[in-house]
Amino acid sequence: MDLTSVVSSIDTFWILITGALVFFMQAGFALVEAGFTRAKNTTNILFKNLMDFCIGTLAFWLIGYGIMFGSGTGYFGAFEPFSEVNHAPTGIPNLAFFFFQLVFAATAATIVSGAMAERTKFSSYLIFSAFISIIIYPISGHWVWGGGWLATMGFHDFAGSTVVHSVGGWLALVGAAVLGPRIGKYKNGKTNAILGHNLLIGALGVFILWLGWFGFNPGSTLSLSNPELVARIFVTTNAAAAAGGFATLAFTWLKYGKPGLSMTLNGVLAGLVAITAGCDTVTPGGAILIGIMAGVLVVLAVEFFDNIIKIDDPVGAISVHGINGAFGTLMVGFFAKENGITGLFYGGGTDLIITQLIGIVAVAAWSIACGLVLFYGLKHTIGIRVTKKEEENGLDYYEHGEKAYNS
Repeated sequence: MDLTSVVSSIDTFWILITGALVFFMQAGFALVEAGFTRAKNTTNILFKNLMDFCIGTLAFWLIGYGIMFGSGTGYFGAFEPFSEVNHAPTGIPNLAFFFFQLVFAATAATIVSGAMAERTKFSSYLIFSAFISIIIYPISGHWVWGGGWLATMGFHDFAGSTVVHSVGGWLALVGAAVLGPRIGKYKNGKTNAILGHNLLIGALGVFILWLGWFGFNPGSTLSLSNPELVARIFVTTNAAAAAGGFATLAFTWLKYGKPGLSMTLNGVLAGLVAITAGCDTVTPGGAILIGIMAGVLVVLAVEFFDNIIKIDDPVGAISVHGINGAFGTLMVGFFAKENGITGLFYGGGTDLIITQLIGIVAVAAWSIACGLVLFYGLKHTIGIRVTKKEEENGLDYYEHGEKAYNS
């Protein structure tokens, strides 16, 4: 075996192993969403996360992969069914690259389920999950990772703060708004907390997501040929997560008088989401600062959506993924220093900040517009919300005929 074949084999192994770590994040999302919601809806939550990956696999294989990576225009890839056209970097099998991109597509769809938990019809959920993987995610993904117009402008989102997380977050925002709050969430203008049933599994889910992020970000190098870059991404990813959790702990302790575990768990996730765009370009110190700001921002964002505009998001998905995905993408324009990209704080000027803003707004507008069409379309056709009786008694029994907990 020659040296080229050895390098190709190592890089292929790297992509597949890190892709498997990203797949394992589906378990993390399932546990976080289940733990942060009520026991009577646990089967429904787990089922939706399972089907996100099942449907996402088929949809992305059939259509999404070609739309995202096909060489069509700057705005749309190509209709290349069954993922047979090779879009992989040189030396990597097409199917390895397809699998790695597939697990990212499934992640974008999974984000939506948490914000719409406890009151969404299962049949409607399956439909919009498919649309996310077939067309919504692949089109905006093509703009950035498929050589589209944002890539041409120099927009930088290394592993998906905007491409993956903000797309899911903005769709979650529209879905939760169209769906309306859970029964009992708001009474006489006041917000009532509806507590999740199991912080143990919620915390375990966050640890699994943290682990999976070591595939999500470092794996996006698609190669082990630059070990210093891979090591930097591991360190910046971890630093931002730790700083996010610590900042949320400190901020909530000062604000509420007691440290709250559930919000701090979201602080860790906020740090991870925020660093994903620039994990390859920032220093460890920059990652810590980004994580600290994300950890505070997620608390303010949750309060804003919960108390000010009264959009009911049971798990904080909009704040974690939508708001901090956009925030982290913007921070690249300020903190970038490594890997050939320079931000404002290191003498790079404002051009990158403007480019990042254009990309953030464009992807947000696309996701929100698609969400409005999709969710209102479902609402006025087959319906999107379960009945009052079903919601009050739990979706597990009425939607699936089986409970997660049986005494």
